[in-house]
Amino acid sequence: MLFSLPELVQWLGFATFEMFAHLLALLAFSVLLALRADGLAPGLSWWDVFVPFFAADGLTAYFTTIVSVRLFQDGEKRLAVLRFFWVLTLLSLKFVFEMLLCQKLAEETRELWFGLILSPVFILLQLLMIRACRVN
Repeated sequence: MLFSLPELVQWLGFATFEMFAHLLALLAFSVLLALRADGLAPGLSWWDVFVPFFAADGLTAYFTTIVSVRLFQDGEKRLAVLRFFWVLTLLSLKFVFEMLLCQKLAEETRELWFGLILSPVFILLQLLMIRACRVN
């Protein structure tokens, strides 16, 4: 079962542009990951591989700030604040997951275990599940 674009916009709370930015980041990440795995780019670190995700997160945060300010100016104060905090919560959980995973792959810290690394993803999935139940 595939979701339609309006369903994804409603459940995730992201605009179409933001989802497109994250899809492009996923495509660039996949290419960089394949280059790193095959050894075709020897100077490529794990931090360089994750740069598309970090850039998409920054672009989404910037776009969300602009949209929230516009909504606030148009008198939609409640919607602006809710959208701003919802997207910032999702982005911060995604960013923490990416940072922890990147630190683990770069072997900067050995104390990180995968349960700790995946805990932001578990929280994110629970929040999305609650939102999906509230939307319908």
